[in-house]
Amino acid sequence: MSDTLSKNSPPRANSRAKNITLTVIAATQLMVVLDATIVNIALPKIQEALHFSTTDLSWVINAYTLTFGGLLLLGGRAGDILGRRRVFIFGTVLFGFASLLGGFAQNSGMLLAARALQGIGGAICSPTAFALIATNFEEGPERNKAFGIFSAVAGSGAAIGLLAGGLLTEYLDWRWVFFVNVPIAVLIALAAPRYIAESERTSGRFDLPGALTSTLGLVALVYGFIRAASDGWSDGLTLASFAVGLLLMAAFLVIERQTAQPITPLHLFADRNRSGSLVMMLCLSAAMFGIFFYVTLFVQGPLGYSPLRAGVAFLPISAAIIVAAQIASTLQVKYGPKLFMVTGAALFTIGLSWLTLLDADSGYLDGVFGPTVVFGFGMGLIFVPAMLLTVAGVADEDTGAASGLLNSVQQVGGSLGLSILTTVFARAAADKAIELTAALPKGVVPTPEQRADAADKVLAYGISHGFVVGAALAGVALLVSVFVIKAKASDLPAAGTAGAIL
Repeated sequence: MSDTLSKNSPPRANSRAKNITLTVIAATQLMVVLDATIVNIALPKIQEALHFSTTDLSWVINAYTLTFGGLLLLGGRAGDILGRRRVFIFGTVLFGFASLLGGFAQNSGMLLAARALQGIGGAICSPTAFALIATNFEEGPERNKAFGIFSAVAGSGAAIGLLAGGLLTEYLDWRWVFFVNVPIAVLIALAAPRYIAESERTSGRFDLPGALTSTLGLVALVYGFIRAASDGWSDGLTLASFAVGLLLMAAFLVIERQTAQPITPLHLFADRNRSGSLVMMLCLSAAMFGIFFYVTLFVQGPLGYSPLRAGVAFLPISAAIIVAAQIASTLQVKYGPKLFMVTGAALFTIGLSWLTLLDADSGYLDGVFGPTVVFGFGMGLIFVPAMLLTVAGVADEDTGAASGLLNSVQQVGGSLGLSILTTVFARAAADKAIELTAALPKGVVPTPEQRADAADKVLAYGISHGFVVGAALAGVALLVSVFVIKAKASDLPAAGTAGAIL
């Protein structure tokens, strides 16, 4: 075993014990990853039960991703300083407790508080889950195999979440997309002390000011966009939210430049390939969160799909991502990462542009399947080289920060993108509703069927206009891939590093 293990490490001499160790670690990561999609399928039922507006409904996603992404680097640092197993168990228990609260939520405020707490739990246990593989498996074939299985489980989380969300919502209740985490968290917390070795603690400090200013700054910016959707850009609270958000983000940059152990080492952005990759992942995540959120509403609205059928309808995008990622992973060593990033960004742009054509009469094949599969294939081509370039050339002491930064960018980008799309969606939907109301003859009361048809038109119109923003973000990613990324195959990290990140 690695010399990082403590003297009180639990016995794990046989392969069965090691398999259990990996199962416990991977199960935690799966729980955290699938929670980003399992809730999406239940959104229409949650909206109906807790009386969310469509714009406020986006907070069910953002409350989780903002705290998760904003505190992810701090969670990884906590594991290094306090002991990874200890922090891992605490984060898992907190995640399970938050899930229990979410399942019992009686109003929107309680659910959003639970989602934010889930995000904090995920930010604590997710980075330590990854690090515990290095702690519990010897370097070489054993560790490489563990990383491979861990990555496969994490990569399948989105698809599993979509199916699980559909099954639980349709055959039980939307509350079970939260309750399902509770027994898993309990089992993990009970098994961890027996099968997972503790790591040695390292000295260091927590960059709490950096974590708090960045997280609260992002929350303020996202709130500003969503507030603008309902109250307009001239609203005093909207403007105040943007002002506070920008001031906090400026304070974050000052803190990170001056602190001895920053949560985000700013020198990581000096490399153009790394910065370009992070910008591309920011744009990619912004659009992806919009797709999962709004297309979920579309297939269960105008298309009339059940929750389970909606979950199945999203599987092709997961398959496209997996296939494309395998192609990029296999061939980029020969052709270099730039080719796959440019091609992926082009497909990414085509898919998002296609979604702007969505209307109430669109079917599944032309309205959902086609554009999302094109988008998914592009995403898969970008994802692997972007991940590798993020850690390429990074000093050993900064590898964790670099990989954590990538994860944070994905979550934060998703929140910001979803909030911006929501702003555009709300204004366009309101304009369409006014137009349809004005077209009604005076004194005529629409039938329930006419009202339902009008609601579908309003929803589809708002969604299609929201994806104009997505297409613009895709265009930014395409420009970055062409003019900023200069990486060649020789710039990719060594195989060992790649295996650790993937």
